[in-house]
Amino acid sequence: MKKCRRCTKTATIHVTEIRDGKGAAVHLCESCAREYLEKNAPSEAALAIAGEVVEAVTEADSAASTVPPCPHCGISFAEFRENGRFGCPQDYAHFQAELLPLLENIHEDTQHVGKQPRRLLIGTQDQARLVQLRSAQREAIEQEDYEKAARLRDEIASLEARLKQPVAPTN
Repeated sequence: MKKCRRCTKTATIHVTEIRDGKGAAVHLCESCAREYLEKNAPSEAALAIAGEVVEAVTEADSAASTVPPCPHCGISFAEFRENGRFGCPQDYAHFQAELLPLLENIHEDTQHVGKQPRRLLIGTQDQARLVQLRSAQREAIEQEDYEKAARLRDEIASLEARLKQPVAPTN
C-alpha cells in the first residue's frame, strides 16, 4: 500500500499529474486529496469530480465496514485496507469476496501465472491443480452439470494416482 505524499496515512486516491507532457503519480489520503483537488483544480467540473471521488471512497469504506471481522484474529476488512496487512492466514479465505475485485483491479487477474521459485517442491503445481479441479467439481455438482463433474472426477483420480507414484531421487 502506498503512503500519502503529504502525511503518514495510507493513500486511497491516486492522481496522475500531466505536466509538460510527462505523467507523474500523486498518492494521497482522503483528507489530503480534498485539499489537493481544491487547490489544483479550480474549475467547477473538477470540483464536482473530486466530490464524486470522495463519495466513492466513502461508499467503499462503508461497504467494507459491513463485512464481519475475521473470527480468528478479529481484524476487519477496513483495518486491512488501512494498514495493508492481514492479521492471520485465515483472512485470505474470510475476506475472499472482497479481495478478488481488489486483486483484479491491481493485477488484472486473480490467479498467479508468473515465475515460480526454482527450488519449488516437486508436485506443488499438481497439488494446486488438484485443489482447482476439486473446486470446479463442486461447482459443477451445485449447477447439476453431472457430465462435467464426472470428467473432473476422472481427471482428479488420474492426477491423484500420478501424485502417489514414488519420485525417483536426483543426484
